[in-house]
Amino acid sequence: MSDAPSVVLSLDRITKRFGGLVANDAVSLTLHKGEVLALLGENGAGKTTLMNILFGHYVADSGEVHAFGKPLAPGTPRAALSAGIGMVHQHFTLCDNLSVLENIVLGTEGLFSFGRGRAAAGMRIAELSRDFGLSVDPEATVGGLSVGERQRVEILKALFRHARILILDEPTAVLTPQEAEALFATLRLAVARGLSVIFISHKLHEVMGIADTCVVLRHGRVVGCVVTSRTSRAALAAMMVGAEMPERQIAPGVAGRVRLRLDGVRAGGLSGVGLQLRAGQITGLAGVSGNGQSQLAALIGGEAVPETGLFEIDGARVTAWTPRFAIAAGVGRIPEDRHKTGTIADFTLAENAALETYATRFARGGLMDWAAVHSHASDLIVAHDVRCEGVSQRIRLLSGGNMQKLILGRVLEEEPGIILANQPVRGLDVGAIAHVHGRLIAARDAGAAVLLISEDLDEVMGLSDVVHVMSAGKLSPPFARGTMDRAGLGLWMAGQGFCDAA
Repeated sequence: MSDAPSVVLSLDRITKRFGGLVANDAVSLTLHKGEVLALLGENGAGKTTLMNILFGHYVADSGEVHAFGKPLAPGTPRAALSAGIGMVHQHFTLCDNLSVLENIVLGTEGLFSFGRGRAAAGMRIAELSRDFGLSVDPEATVGGLSVGERQRVEILKALFRHARILILDEPTAVLTPQEAEALFATLRLAVARGLSVIFISHKLHEVMGIADTCVVLRHGRVVGCVVTSRTSRAALAAMMVGAEMPERQIAPGVAGRVRLRLDGVRAGGLSGVGLQLRAGQITGLAGVSGNGQSQLAALIGGEAVPETGLFEIDGARVTAWTPRFAIAAGVGRIPEDRHKTGTIADFTLAENAALETYATRFARGGLMDWAAVHSHASDLIVAHDVRCEGVSQRIRLLSGGNMQKLILGRVLEEEPGIILANQPVRGLDVGAIAHVHGRLIAARDAGAAVLLISEDLDEVMGLSDVVHVMSAGKLSPPFARGTMDRAGLGLWMAGQGFCDAA
């Protein structure tokens, strides 16, 4: 272990097993003062497990952690906090019914002393907000904040506790491009003030722009440690997956008949939406989060019905419409949130694989054919490279990427005529992204009509045959592949295109 004064954190040969699975295998790394260290790896490579050990949520089977030259007591988040380590999880840990200030000071004050310290806490939060560019109203209720604002609260919470090391787990997975840029500006300010950051991400272009050093994990082991300025995205991707990632050349789809049509539809904030999804075509939908994409997905997936306007599937007008009707009509649903709406956390992989088809495919005389369910799940696991302990494992124990692969397999196995792919690669690594994109293209080429909803413009522009933009509940006209650049789409995303067209 280095004794250099600039070393603020060292992990020495950390090993962690879960049954027969070795999540971390003798992992060592070193973090310096004022450094941004990117921790990379495929979903399930052991990144989050390693950080949970560092923060005290897990206890390592062997190995040591030193923070600022002193051993860190294992298994106690309080010890990590006391040592100046803060962690912002991918899924935020905030109380929606409390204010920003109350969330930040929660756990730092005694039950009867909070009122007396409220003014001082408010002044400190205002100071931190100003110094680090984290604008947020201390009196606002967290439940009413945007995702980007919630993340600012999480970072303020760590800084309020005097964090000198900040762990960010997939910090941009749920952010818009604008919110991500604001986050990076904050990180640059914080690093300039001496904060050290461990940045866990799958977005290599972000890593190249913010990180000083990259440590790559594969199957729980460190396979590379490189200075960011001396490497490339392609080299990092190859280290992550263990092979070169070939450039994918996507041929345009061949548009067929209209599978789904909306005309003048109003529903839940949608304003006179007109949309056609054609067989053999990927239709991309771009836009800043909160502009109606979720409402459109809810409509197509059977969770909402039109208030006015025409809704047709395969030329037949839709009247009764629920998730069950949508599935029966051939709509395959890849939901925006794989944790809340895509899976049931305490169900097994087998049970989750059968969630949407158990009644029609696996019920026999009112009883479930569990042998068929398990066989089905086993086939999905093999076909989609879901890395797990078996069909009886609780799905909440999977990494996000492996959970997404199971959902994708569950949908595509039914060969739906219409595929609703809502943020299908959010938070996934380069290998998993390539897998998901490849499967969507194959489904398109087999005749499916695919709606790709994404906040990643590169994904929308690279994968789609036709692109729409949604802003304030309105849908732009369709733009054929290659006819609109990022700047042009950005104007529509900001609403200017709609004004010019009016």
